[in-house]
Amino acid sequence: MVATSEIEEGLTLLPKFDADGLVTAVATDAATGELLMVAHMNEEALAKTIASGEAHYFSRSRRKLWRKGEESGHTQRVIEMRVDCDQDAVWLRVEQKGPGACHTGRKSCFYRAVPLGQTGEAALEFREADKAFDPASAYRKD
Repeated sequence: MVATSEIEEGLTLLPKFDADGLVTAVATDAATGELLMVAHMNEEALAKTIASGEAHYFSRSRRKLWRKGEESGHTQRVIEMRVDCDQDAVWLRVEQKGPGACHTGRKSCFYRAVPLGQTGEAALEFREADKAFDPASAYRKD
């Protein structure tokens, strides 16, 4: 067992993977700070990202490792990688190549807002909803 002080103040990368062997990864545009996407990394995805400087993730739905842009060509070159205080989340500041990071065809995966002050069932509102590319032509269907 590693001491909390080593995790929080030490200089050793000690990611805290969850029960499924995953850590949350947040990608932002290095130039603008815009939040692009949230994904997950397993140990292999984290190691490949560190070694290559290209963002790799683990798909929970497909149960496989993937490199961002392997199908669409919309890659993410990692400019900086940080971990949070308890090392259970990773922040990637990336250079996004291509018009968008979202599989729906948008620049960011965060294109809908939840208006505050609602009671009952919350209704979403579109923000920045215009598509940056046609996802049908960028992604193959398995």
